[in-house]
Amino acid sequence: MYINKEDLNELEFPQLLAEISPFAYSPKTREKILQLRPMEIDEAELSLKKTSEYLSSFESSNAIPFDEYEDIENELKLMLIENYRLENGAFIKIKMLTEQIGKLQKFFPTMPETFPTLIKDVSVLEFKKEIIDKVDKVFNRFGEVKSDASPVLKELRAEIQVAKKAIQENFNRALFNYGQSDFLDDIRETIIEDMRVLAVKSGFKKRVAGRVLGISKTGSITYIQPDSVVKHYFKFRESEEEEKKEIDKILRKLTSELAEFQPQLWRYQAYIFDLDLTRAKAKFAELVNGILPKINRHRTLKLKDAFHPLLWLRNKAENKTIFPQTLSLTDQNRIICISGPNAGGKSITLKTVGLLQLMIQTGILVPVHPRSEMFFFEKIMTDIGDNQSIENHLSTYSSRLKKMSGIIREADGNTLLLIDEFGTGSDPELGGALAESFMEYFYDKKSFAIITTHYTNIKLVIEQLPHAENAAMLFDEETLEPMYKLEVGQAGSSFTFEVAEKNRIPRFIIHAAKKKVEHDIVNLDKTIVKLQQEKFEVEKLKTDLAERKESVEDKRDNLQKLNDQLQQKLFNFQKLYEEEHRKLQFGNKIETFIDSYVKGKSRKDVVKDFVKLLEQEKFRKIGADKDESKRLQVVKRKITQQLKKEEVIEKIAETNEKLEEKRKTDRAVWMKEGQRVRIPGSTSVGTIEKISKNKVIVNYGTFKTTIDADELERI
Repeated sequence: MYINKEDLNELEFPQLLAEISPFAYSPKTREKILQLRPMEIDEAELSLKKTSEYLSSFESSNAIPFDEYEDIENELKLMLIENYRLENGAFIKIKMLTEQIGKLQKFFPTMPETFPTLIKDVSVLEFKKEIIDKVDKVFNRFGEVKSDASPVLKELRAEIQVAKKAIQENFNRALFNYGQSDFLDDIRETIIEDMRVLAVKSGFKKRVAGRVLGISKTGSITYIQPDSVVKHYFKFRESEEEEKKEIDKILRKLTSELAEFQPQLWRYQAYIFDLDLTRAKAKFAELVNGILPKINRHRTLKLKDAFHPLLWLRNKAENKTIFPQTLSLTDQNRIICISGPNAGGKSITLKTVGLLQLMIQTGILVPVHPRSEMFFFEKIMTDIGDNQSIENHLSTYSSRLKKMSGIIREADGNTLLLIDEFGTGSDPELGGALAESFMEYFYDKKSFAIITTHYTNIKLVIEQLPHAENAAMLFDEETLEPMYKLEVGQAGSSFTFEVAEKNRIPRFIIHAAKKKVEHDIVNLDKTIVKLQQEKFEVEKLKTDLAERKESVEDKRDNLQKLNDQLQQKLFNFQKLYEEEHRKLQFGNKIETFIDSYVKGKSRKDVVKDFVKLLEQEKFRKIGADKDESKRLQVVKRKITQQLKKEEVIEKIAETNEKLEEKRKTDRAVWMKEGQRVRIPGSTSVGTIEKISKNKVIVNYGTFKTTIDADELERI
């Protein structure tokens, strides 16, 4: 994408990046953010998706385990030097970076639906736990080399501890003995070069055996290390030097071992830098309510409730209101010409569109309504503000013409033009004619553009072009205050005389000016004002009606849901009632069997009647299951009717009829007296005793039952 530095500055893009930069952990990432520029659509869309996914982690309990980290780029370059040794802190940084990768590789796969894009980045990394193990083998949790790092180091440190203990014991003994002899000064001892020494009165220095390490300023005290300590002290120093050499050897070896993982560590570092950048963008998006709108590959831009992020931050800090803007650009509506009074918000609307477009093409989420849509331009060119230059002696008009010359050379069908105060700076009639020609040229080039103007001829030309549209910044004619609301569809008045009157220009001067202006121009301006106010009222009424319609639809949907719930509850209650009633009847029948048995009816007859009852219940249950099956078939049929064409359903019905006819034909062959049969799903087998039309009497041995022929299958 092409956009020059001057245009970036006009749209305040560097200031925006300066707001995002502090959210990064690393100074290098902060610097990278300040150098961000628009990208190709695929790269930007990937960045937008990652940022949007990271933003979602702030809005839920799925906090991404990514904390502050330290840069290891210098260490990665140095570790390849032969026999080089990294500093202790470098190993800890490498370990912590590797642990970060491990945590992220475990975290993201647990929520693949929430972080699909972020998973892809981390999953391609090859996690090397050996890096952590090797560092942990050498260093403890305080970043100190362990004694177990090597057998030699362990032995040396044991010797050091023995020497320290011997020094302590022998010095304390000498201190006690010489203290008893009154050879020591009142301070008794002191520290010289990290060594405890006796503070001996200079008059007795020859009577104390040991190394003289110093004399006080007055010469009254001689500092002596006792002989009994000297040999242990030299052993201690010797062991310390050996310890340093051994640690150096261990760390050189560890550096060499970690150098084998340098390619993976480079990838870890690059990934962490990128994740840091994504997190910074997400934190800024959280601050300004940024979202990922729909990204179109076709040329349709629809901004709904779009905010200028920097203005939003400033107004929020000052507790001021900010007004969002709504507009759209398509192939059928490529140019929008905004008119209206000064200080009404025309320029900020241009900057809002331009800055949001730069943000989305740089992979930064934008503060717009979720239903907004955007597409990518190959060029963004601006002419906003006064470019007068003292150094090159250009007037405002000359500088603007020079810039317009560059825009004319570069503009094409993939360009977004943002031009403020189109055509101003020269004679209104001549400048207006030139601006009109510019605008027609851009229209013929099929460029997309948002321009602002006060020229009536520009507004009139826009009305005549099929793919261009006028727009106005609304102005309250009664209070003479700007409303900061963009109204697309009609030209706006500049409210020249009204604003002058508000700023206390004497009325006689205003009336005189009105007389000097052509009558038709004044009437046109009044007509525009009147139309603007009427359209505002119509839009207000339209918005109110839309809100009421939406409210009614919501209530209707809620009532329908409530009705469905009540119907379901009624059905469940009816079903429960029937089931309980059936159980009561069944219980009464059981009670009858018990009474008859008590009154002397034979056990065989009671059992026979009971078995008959069981078969009836079984048949009823099978019938109920079939009813349920039929109900499901009805539902399935309805769905089928919605998904398939009518002729397909007719063929299915025809096939089912043929199958049913075949079953009836087959049944007519085997359905005869003496045939063994059963009810489908039952294990009880009976014999056909008599057939009467479609009714069959089946003998089960202990009892008989009558059943439809359709409900039987042969054995």
